[in-house]
Amino acid sequence: MIAPTLRAIWLMLLGLPVLLLVAVSAPGLWVISGGWIAVIFGAMLVDIALAPRRGAVSVEVDAPPVLYMNSEDEVSIKVTAMHGPLPQRVDALLETNEHIAAPNAAILKGWAERDHTLVRTLKPVRRGNGELKRLWLDWTGPLGLARVKRVEELALEIPVTPNTRWVQEEAVRLYTRDADFGIKMQLERGDGSEFDALREFSTGMDRRAIDWKHSARHRQLLAKEFRTERNHNIVFAFDTGRLMCEPLGGVPKIDRAINAALLLAYVSLRSGDKTALFGFDATPTVTSNVLSGVGAFPHMQQLAAKLDYSVEEANYTLALTSLASRLERRSLIVLFTDFVDTISAELMLENVKRLMDRHLIIFACFEDEQLAEMIDAEPRTADLVSRAVIADGLLKERELVLRKLEHLGVQVIQTRPERFSADLVSRYLDIKRREML
Repeated sequence: MIAPTLRAIWLMLLGLPVLLLVAVSAPGLWVISGGWIAVIFGAMLVDIALAPRRGAVSVEVDAPPVLYMNSEDEVSIKVTAMHGPLPQRVDALLETNEHIAAPNAAILKGWAERDHTLVRTLKPVRRGNGELKRLWLDWTGPLGLARVKRVEELALEIPVTPNTRWVQEEAVRLYTRDADFGIKMQLERGDGSEFDALREFSTGMDRRAIDWKHSARHRQLLAKEFRTERNHNIVFAFDTGRLMCEPLGGVPKIDRAINAALLLAYVSLRSGDKTALFGFDATPTVTSNVLSGVGAFPHMQQLAAKLDYSVEEANYTLALTSLASRLERRSLIVLFTDFVDTISAELMLENVKRLMDRHLIIFACFEDEQLAEMIDAEPRTADLVSRAVIADGLLKERELVLRKLEHLGVQVIQTRPERFSADLVSRYLDIKRREML
């Protein structure tokens, strides 16, 4: 598409007073008054003829195969002027869909061998199928009177998934210990209560581990070695309702919860336990069978990617009853959810109490930073004082619900987003060490 620039429009407008003066003072010379318009229009035609053609520009896009929530990746766009004159300046704008934040517009100046590479940062805002829809390019001729616009249809889909890259980095950090001689610690043997083997007693071992019967039979001191019990069921239950889809630090709470759950899933699968996933809002949305082995972790990632955002309220009665009917043995249930007051938490407390009769539950939620900021804000006005008082009341109600959960025997985790994953893994390891399952 070709259109006049702002410069051409202003030149047209500047000639209007002269045209009116000629038309009023010498009506017979009205034909001359149109000469100004003809000159500007002719200059525009010359500018169009000298400007680079739309077909003379090609576009190549090098985009990442996948985008991760709470992370950023770069897309490289190569603009090539294949023949003809080179534009002095090209305005470029990359259009995306609602899953990816729109990058800022860019100005391309300077060409290296008729090429120019545009690099833009892609930041996903929600999981799903992200798309680079089209690239808008426009440039002007050498006179700056005509603008040439080109729209390059990209239609490039990029899936936006949970941040498994961060999970991989954290898993490597957890399981790899740098030592001077390249030694890795073996943490499983020697802990727990499941018998593993007999070995000769040596200095430094716990004397309570001596097996006196076998020692007498073999006429040497033998001690028992134990290992951590395995094969436990770990169920991740995600509330995908309205409260969990609200942003926290620019990232929805549900996405932060998924990252922490995937890290714990990797740790539990590697330690020999089994995992399952369950998602719900008003009704159960995503369910899975029990998975075992580290090779099942990619399937856990795919299941987590299916947890969609919702604006509905969570139905704890239906969801937790359905979950309880699916579990055939005692399991560790990690419940990711949120609440605002004691009234909305009553049904949750009632159904959690029923689950506690047979299972062990970790209740995982984030600290309400907005309420804390209202309380800590300097009370300069009466409005700020009122907000602080209301926020303090809401926090006290929240603490009351959490205390009730602890009295029921629920393992409660309430922490800031940056510590959420570490605290969750630490609580799981503590439960394993104390053999609470």
